[in-house]
Amino acid sequence: MAQTEEKPPTVLSHGDLPYPKGTLAEDPETRCTGELQGVIEERVKGTGKLFSQTAYMRPRGGGLEWEAPLNRIKPADENG
Repeated sequence: MAQTEEKPPTVLSHGDLPYPKGTLAEDPETRCTGELQGVIEERVKGTGKLFSQTAYMRPRGGGLEWEAPLNRIKPADENG
């Protein structure tokens, strides 16, 4: 029987934005573009080691927010 590695206990907190809030950013993998709204960091409880970072974005002009791994987000070319 294969053993699965359990996820360690973690805590969530607001992370630093890599660009100012509202910056038009894109996720090249999904081709989604939107304004950066925030970042949530997940850290291992007790050690504080970074486990994951998630960016939250919203379409320009409003709409449903979505998330993507922060390492995939980059500023979008506003000219097309």
